[in-house]
Amino acid sequence: MATPYTPEVEERLRRDGAEVIARYPEARSAIMPLLHLVQSEDGFCSPRGIALVADLLNVTKAEVSAVATFYSQYRRHPNGEYNVGVCTNALCAVMGGDAIWEELTKYVGVGHDETTEDGKITLEQLECNAACDYAPVIMVNWEFFDNQTPASAKALVDDIRAGRDIHPTRGPVVAPTFKQNERVLAGFEDGHVDEGPAAGPASLAGLEIARERGWTAPKPEGE
Repeated sequence: MATPYTPEVEERLRRDGAEVIARYPEARSAIMPLLHLVQSEDGFCSPRGIALVADLLNVTKAEVSAVATFYSQYRRHPNGEYNVGVCTNALCAVMGGDAIWEELTKYVGVGHDETTEDGKITLEQLECNAACDYAPVIMVNWEFFDNQTPASAKALVDDIRAGRDIHPTRGPVVAPTFKQNERVLAGFEDGHVDEGPAAGPASLAGLEIARERGWTAPKPEGE
């Protein structure tokens, strides 16, 4: 039987959960941010967390589990403090993503969706980080680390293991932990939204060319 939340933790989660639910016209629409809220506490979609979400939404645990098992960002076992995702989709792969993955799995000693014994790092082989303009890319807790190499990837996990701050290429100055970012995904701001660039020159190149040449998107017919 799963260990229940302490009264203090459950009260806090229920209070935060009520705030999340209030954002939606239909309570059950809050199921996804509530699962992120659970992960911000437990580091995965724990049985006790699923039970809590089901109770908050007045649905069955099976209905909550159906969502938790469908989306890859929801974990069914404890995640590491830092989720290190290496993109090996087509562009990142040919630009070096495959080589990074092969070296990093050997260096860290775990494979896809596996966590180091100290609980620091979970490795994930990702299909796409949506950052092809900076391939190959690694994401740590959903923050971008662009233009990576096997050497820089190993240096990155060295910093994580040593407890040093790691600094994304874009976004917050210091990468948050997995649980910290899960709370943000649940809809609670962390105060770092305006830190760092959101888009770099490579991302904006097409927009700049269009502006220089006066290009605009075609208007829908009838307008």
